[in-house]
Amino acid sequence: MANKADQAYDVLESMITFQDLPPGSLVSEARLMDRTGLGRTPVREALQRLARERMVEIHPSQGVFVAPTSIEAQLKVLELRRSIEDLAVRLAASRATAGQRDHILALADVLAQFDGDDPREFGNLLKRTHTLIVEAAHNEYLSVAMAPLQGLSRRFWFAHLRDPKTELRKAADLHGDILRAICHGDEAKASEASLRLNDYLTDFTYRTLRNQ
Repeated sequence: MANKADQAYDVLESMITFQDLPPGSLVSEARLMDRTGLGRTPVREALQRLARERMVEIHPSQGVFVAPTSIEAQLKVLELRRSIEDLAVRLAASRATAGQRDHILALADVLAQFDGDDPREFGNLLKRTHTLIVEAAHNEYLSVAMAPLQGLSRRFWFAHLRDPKTELRKAADLHGDILRAICHGDEAKASEASLRLNDYLTDFTYRTLRNQ
């Protein structure tokens, strides 16, 4: 069971990702305590983590500033995510335990059947996907590197969805390909699927630029 700081982080990260706390807004710590229903210490610890991941900026005596998203920043995030995620999926394909492969295959099946248009519902599946991959890689330092990159790129993607039904289906297929390759222990296919996902996210980012 997640501790209170983790609970606060999950709630606040979701609020930022889905713009319940809009980019560029300034909000007090007390207000966030009220919104999460959690105390000062867990909220403060969650905010420090979000600040390290560049989701927020903490300004003492002024409040918490929700960092804006930008195409330039997203492209830089994807540039780094491309190589680190490639390593992560290769390690997961070679190191996943039998039990982890069962969970990975089960999630791949859920993604294959996904037919919704609710970003929040799909967001939960994405976070589960990212968590399973990092856990299967069996390198605790990898999660430190991956979590901010995946969180920031998820945030940008959800903020700029114009056709949720189509884009969620596409993302489900791409992530499902990665999971199935990991489940089968195929490092090369896992890498190829990861690079296809990154290509899609990069193309999505440029399409966002053209649509502005």
